[in-house]
Amino acid sequence: MLAAAGASVLVGAAIVASRSVVLEVPPLTLALLRYAVGFLCLLPFALAGLRGLERPPPRDLWAMAALGTGQFGILIALLNWGLQQVPAAPAALIFSLFPLLTLLLGAALGSERVTARLLGGVLLSIAGVGLALAPKLQGAGRAGWWGELAVFASACVGALCSVLYRPYLQRYPTVPVSAFAMLASVLFLAVAALAEAWPARVATLSAGAWAVVAFIGLSSGLGYFWWLHALKHEPATRVTVFLALNPVTAAVLGWALLREPLPPQLLLALGLIAVGLFLATRPASGKRRPAPG
Repeated sequence: MLAAAGASVLVGAAIVASRSVVLEVPPLTLALLRYAVGFLCLLPFALAGLRGLERPPPRDLWAMAALGTGQFGILIALLNWGLQQVPAAPAALIFSLFPLLTLLLGAALGSERVTARLLGGVLLSIAGVGLALAPKLQGAGRAGWWGELAVFASACVGALCSVLYRPYLQRYPTVPVSAFAMLASVLFLAVAALAEAWPARVATLSAGAWAVVAFIGLSSGLGYFWWLHALKHEPATRVTVFLALNPVTAAVLGWALLREPLPPQLLLALGLIAVGLFLATRPASGKRRPAPG
């Protein structure tokens, strides 16, 4: 649980950091650099973890590569694109639907039972997001909703990957899985980011942009190791609920570092989402959660 909480705080900090450089570094290029740095951080530990480990069958390797491409490539590319149009705090609020989407997907697959408490939590959290976006509903809407839709799509991708990761994390050590997933995403992004001419852009980045990229990459390497470690030992719904810390972190840092406004309705929206997530993921009274197998 501490690993899940730490990873979620790092996600919120990375959203704010990404927002600060997303105008200088295009979304796919930023995602590529982010996970290239993260992969290099994990590589020495991953190589040490491979000692004595039998090579996984090709079917598992392809599955983990696909999950890594989704979790670290497609998700972050969509999120970075959305951050070009949406401030950090509202983007983090939309992304906080991640755990609710995980719960709904788990219910659809039969691993979660929909109860009145779960439904109440879902409705409260959706109300919180709606409250946060209320000013935009009243605006002219010239920019459209593509930024918000991109952030929401990134949360959908993350929810699907979180549910599907668990079998592979139980079969293999966490660090090698994390590094392999990041490597797959880096290869995918290296091709996709060619449309942004990433080799030329990387050569002209300022020292300040490199410092932010280094922070995002380091936080990604550590954060996603913690995230996958938590998914290995806890059900996906109990892990993703800690993403409620994500909008709080992003809102506070966005206000403190980027001078983004922190209106009263945003604080109320954060409260609604926090209560909704608590209700949606709280175990039924009198029932003990079985220890992870």
